[in-house]
Amino acid sequence: MAKKDSSKKNRFVMPHIYVILFALITIGVIATYIVPAGSYERETVDGVDMIVQGTYGGVEQTPVGFMEYMTAVPRGVIATIEIIFGIMAIGALFKIVEDAGIIRLIINYLSKSFSNKGLLIIPTVMVPLAIFVAVTGNIESSLIFLPALLPLFLRLGFDRITAAATTLVATVTGFAVALTAPANLGTAQAIAELPLYSGMGYRAILLSVILVLGILFVLRYANRVKKDPSKTLQTNDVPASEFITESDEDPQEEISTRTKIATAAFILSFGGMFYGVLVHGWYFTELAGFYLFAGIISGLIAGMGPSKIAESINDGIRNILLGSLIVGVARAISIVLEDGQILDTVVYGISLLITAIPENLVPVMMMITQGLLNFVIPSGSGQAAATMPIMVGVVDITEMTRQNAVLAFQLGDGFSNIFYPTSGYFMAALVIAKVQYTDWLKFIWPFLLIAYGVGAIALVIAHLIQWGPF
Repeated sequence: MAKKDSSKKNRFVMPHIYVILFALITIGVIATYIVPAGSYERETVDGVDMIVQGTYGGVEQTPVGFMEYMTAVPRGVIATIEIIFGIMAIGALFKIVEDAGIIRLIINYLSKSFSNKGLLIIPTVMVPLAIFVAVTGNIESSLIFLPALLPLFLRLGFDRITAAATTLVATVTGFAVALTAPANLGTAQAIAELPLYSGMGYRAILLSVILVLGILFVLRYANRVKKDPSKTLQTNDVPASEFITESDEDPQEEISTRTKIATAAFILSFGGMFYGVLVHGWYFTELAGFYLFAGIISGLIAGMGPSKIAESINDGIRNILLGSLIVGVARAISIVLEDGQILDTVVYGISLLITAIPENLVPVMMMITQGLLNFVIPSGSGQAAATMPIMVGVVDITEMTRQNAVLAFQLGDGFSNIFYPTSGYFMAALVIAKVQYTDWLKFIWPFLLIAYGVGAIALVIAHLIQWGPF
C-alpha cells in the first residue's frame, strides 16, 4: 500500500484575513480586562483632536462586555462607511474600464509601438503603470496587464521574471509612494485627520527616485538575460508556446473609434479629480461620486449599454468587496480598545519603548513595524484602519508629524507586498508568469533593500524638516 503524503497535512496555511482580524478583536477585548485603563487629555488644533503630551493618567477600568464585543464590527463598518464606499466605487470604475476595452487598447498600443524596440519597453510600461497605481491605488492592475505583456516580452528575448518584475516593481512602487490612492493613503490620512492627499509634492519626489531605481534594477537584469539566457534566475523550464499563440504573433484586433474616445475621456477625467481634490477639497464622498460618474461616462462613450454598465459596477464591487469591508472589520480593533479605555495605554506603552530609540529613527522604526504587520494584515486599507489610531497617538507625544507617520505606514506596508506569500495579488502574478516563489526572492531582495533604504532616508529627512501638516 502506498504511503500517504503527509507533507500537505503538515503544511501551514495562512488563516483568512477575517480570521486574523477577529482574533485580534478578541485579543483586544481580553486585554481590556488585564491592561490598566488610562487616558490622555486632548486638545483641538486647527480642527484636529491631538493628544496633549505628558497628560497620561489612569482611569477606572471599563472592560468590554459581550454586547460591545458583538457590535464591534458593525460599529467599525459604520465608522468607516465613507471609506468603504469610496473603495467600492473605485472597484466599479475599473471594472467598467476593463469591460469597455480601454485596458485592452492600452496593451495593444504598447504591443504595436514597442514590439521591435527591446529594452525601451520596460520604462515605457513601468512609468505609466506606476503613476496609474500611485493615483488610483489599484495595485491589482498588474494582474490585468501581465497576461498580455508576457507574450511580448518573450518575443523580445526576455524571460518571465523580467515580465513579472516590470509590472510588480512598477505597481508596488506606485502603491508604496501613492499620491492620491484612496484605499491605503486616503484611509491612513482620514484616520490621522490630515487633509486628503496632502503632502503630495514630497511623495512625488520620492516616487520618482524609487521608480528610477526600480527601472534601472529591472533593466540591468533584463539586459543580462537578453545577452545570455543562461543568466536567468528561473529554475523551472516552461516553453514559450504556453504564452505565445498565433494570434499573439500578429495582433490585428480592431479597436473602435468610440473606445479610443472613451480612453481619452477616461485619462482626461483624472485632471478633474485632481482639480476637485486640490482646489475644492474633495473627500471620500465626492471621490466616490466621481469614480462612479467617470466610469459610467467612459462606458457610455465606449458603447456599453446602461444594463451592461450596471453589471460591470456590480462585478467591480464584488471583486473589491473583501478589501473594502476589511477596513470596517479592522477598525473594530481600535473600537474595542477605546471602549475599554486602553488605547491610550497602548500608545503610552509604545511611547516608552520609543524613548530608547534616537529621535530621528522613530519614523524608520514605524516603517519596520508596519512592514512586519503586513504579513498578518495583507490589506493596505485594513492595516491602516488597525494601526493608524495607535500610530497617531504615538506621534502626538513625540516630535514626529502625522504626515510622516502616514508615509512610514505606506512604505512599510507597500513594498512588502511583493515579498510576503500572504499577498494575494503578488502570488497570483507569479502563478500567471509561472515564476517560482524562491526564484523570485533571489531576484527581488536587492531591490527591496534599496527601496527600504531610500525610504528610511526619506523618513529621516521628513522628520528633520518637520514635514507636515501636523
